[in-house]
This record gives sequence, structure tokens and C-alpha cells, in this order.
Amino acid sequence: MLSLDALRTNAVERAVALLDRVSARRGRLPQMPEHLATGERGEEAAFFYLRRNGFTVVARRWNDGPMQGDIDLIAWQGDVLCFVEVKTRTSKEMATASSAVDRNKRKTLRRLARTYLRHLPDADDEEMRPETRFDIITVYELRGKEREVTLIPGAFGWRD
Repeated sequence: MLSLDALRTNAVERAVALLDRVSARRGRLPQMPEHLATGERGEEAAFFYLRRNGFTVVARRWNDGPMQGDIDLIAWQGDVLCFVEVKTRTSKEMATASSAVDRNKRKTLRRLARTYLRHLPDADDEEMRPETRFDIITVYELRGKEREVTLIPGAFGWRD
């Protein structure tokens, strides 16, 4: 049986999807290339997946201004701070979605995560720093099938 929080999350997710469909019909959604729209849908699905599974999401598309790149989602799972990269695909015929998080992407995510951690209160006190983890969420939107969302906790670490 779903908890009250999970029911609420499901209701909000359905409401957001409905509003997106209505906005699209009325031509009020921003025009963007299909691959970017696919990525946004995947990030939204990942956000609700985390919420349904007890995570507390504290940031979406976090960036520190002039730095290149962003962290798709930052969330707490209990006492663990998770930096989450979301990869969305509409086919399984090419490489896996998670394989797109290559060495350069991991380097960018680590740099952004270090910067994020420096912004936390008591950032200079090593004993106060939270336990951290880099996760990947893969989202597959395959024609005629239900969306597949998979969390890969601890997909990579601070070093290669």
C-alpha cells in the first residue's frame, strides 16, 4: 500500500503532466529541439521517482554561475547527499543511457559537487561534511511501452 506522501507525489506528477499536455495543445510550451524536450521529461520523471522513494530533492539543474555544466538533481537520502545525473533515451538500440556519463562528464560533475559542498554551512569543518554519493538515473521512453526509470546508486566515486 502506498504511503500518503507517495499518493501525494503521484497526484502532483499526474497534475504536472496534465498541465504540460494542456500547455502543449495551446502552444504555450517553449519550443525546443526534441532531444532537449526528451531530456526535460526524463529529469521530471527522475524527480518524481526520487520523491516517491523517500529522497528529499533540494536542487534541480544546479550550477554555480560561470561554471560549465550543471547537476541535474541534488537530493538527500537520509544522511547521504546524492548528486544525480539523469540520462534519458527513446531507444535501447545504441549504447546504454548510463554509458553517456563518460570520463569528462564525471569530471564536470565532481567539480560542480565540490563547489556545491563549499556552499554548505560549516563547509570548512571536515567532520560536518555529509556523506556523498554520485548516482545515475536512466529513463527509457520506448514507443508503446511504459516509461522505465532506474536508479544506479553510487554509479561512480570521487576518483576514476
